Order: sequence, then structure tokens, then C-alpha cells
Amino acid sequence: MTSPEVRRRRVRAMAPDDRRAALIAATVPLLCEFGLDVSTRQIAQAAGVAEGTIFGVFPDKGSLVVAALLRALEPQPTLDAIAAIDPAAGLRERLIRAATLISERFASNTHLLAGARKLLFDSDTHPDAAARMAAGRERLHAGLTALIEPDAALLRRSPGTAAGLLLLFCGANSFGPFGDPSFNADEIVSLLLDGLLVSSRIDHGGSDRC
Repeated sequence: MTSPEVRRRRVRAMAPDDRRAALIAATVPLLCEFGLDVSTRQIAQAAGVAEGTIFGVFPDKGSLVVAALLRALEPQPTLDAIAAIDPAAGLRERLIRAATLISERFASNTHLLAGARKLLFDSDTHPDAAARMAAGRERLHAGLTALIEPDAALLRRSPGTAAGLLLLFCGANSFGPFGDPSFNADEIVSLLLDGLLVSSRIDHGGSDRC
């Protein structure tokens, strides 16, 4: 008579790349909830595997956490959304849409970005991952610069400088001690284009491009 163990259908083992992807996917939300203090036991439970399975794919917990951070902070979805902004819209409208996307990205990744700074940039433990994160920031800056470039003639600074300032404003409002939730994308873009003077050099009733 065949034993229950023999009769039981065996589950085909996942390929290493698939197991790696599954563990990374399970780790990302745990990092949002617990930060770098997430345990391998919590990750294993979320992934539905034995804790030892993690170390069959990753050499240590830190390597898994870094891989999860890189996956979660990949800027391509935001870049795709910025690239999809209607190029026929005026500069102000395009920038408001971009500021909204960037602010949403920063707000949703606050804990992850804090963890990335601590793990990747405040030490030399993972230089390759830190380089990938820096490259991702450059890609975001380049995508925003490309959005601004068609209206470069309207600005007294270069599109790259304007893009850097917009990222700075959005980042400071999301992470800085003086961030204000009521300071929305419209206000951020107004600060960038108009400054703080009541009498602005940019006339809101003027060019349709702005």
C-alpha cells in the first residue's frame, strides 16, 4: 500500500531566480513596515518558505535587504509616467504633473529611502548597490530635464538646474523637518517658476506655454 507521503503530490522546486524574485517581493512590504529591523523569520513567513531557504539563495540577510531596496526604489515606473505627460501642455502644467508624481514617489518610499541612506550611503558595505541607486537618481533627473527642455527659452537657468531644484523642493517637503503636507505640487511649481514675490516676473495671464 502506498503511504500518504508517496501519494502526496510533490511541489516542484522553484528555480533559483524565481525563488530570489519571490523572496525580494515578500521583503519589500516588510521593509516598509519594519525597516531594516525586519527579521529573516518574518521574511520566510511572508514568502511561505523555511527560514533556511533564504540562505540558499542569498548569502546573508543584508544581501536580500539590499536587493529588495533596489527593486522597490527602481525609478522606471515614475520615469515612464513622466514621459507620458502631454508634451503639448504648458510648462507649468507639465511641471505640476511631474511634481505630483515625484512627491507621491517620495511619500510612498519614505521609510525605504531612509533605510537605503543608512545601509548604502552611510557605509561602504555595498558599493555596487550604492552606485545603482545613484544612477537611478541621475535617470530621474535626466527624465525631468527632458520634460523641461522644450521650454528652456522661458527660463533664466538651464533645464537641468530647474529639474534639480524641483527634485530638491519635492524631497525637502517630503523628508525635511519643515515639510508641510499642504504644500502641494501647485505650490512647489509656483515657488520654482514665480518665486515668493507678490509681483512675479511670470505673468499667469501671459504665455500659454507657461
